[in-house]
Amino acid sequence: MFVSELSIEPKYSEFDMMGIIYHANYLNWFEMGRTKLCADLGFLYFDMEQAGYISPVHEMNVIYKRGITYGDKVVLRTRIHENGGVKTTYAYEVLDGEGQLRVEGMSSHYIVRREDFKPVQFKKVFPDWYAAFEKAKTIKTL
Repeated sequence: MFVSELSIEPKYSEFDMMGIIYHANYLNWFEMGRTKLCADLGFLYFDMEQAGYISPVHEMNVIYKRGITYGDKVVLRTRIHENGGVKTTYAYEVLDGEGQLRVEGMSSHYIVRREDFKPVQFKKVFPDWYAAFEKAKTIKTL
């Protein structure tokens, strides 16, 4: 499968009083990873919006194994877990500079018309994008 990688330098403001990344910040990182994965495959979320569609979050899941602490280097890996005709699920891994898994998660998204939030079939509205996602599930990286 194709895996997109993003290096992240945590900002001091992202840490909580315990000295670890505040848990909600991982959701922002996941969004950054999803956006980068799309760009790595040749597609921009902005273009989807310009065409009158958006991709809201349906479900989010985060498993915290060990927090990121100040000074840690971070690599976020993002891949397509499932790509149905309507819903796409992305998988995320947050690794420290030593390559140790610290946090993992998933998010699922639908494609909807911006004007009325009516779901549409991804593979019909954006066939090239859908095909690239399908191909990315079979491309070997890492």
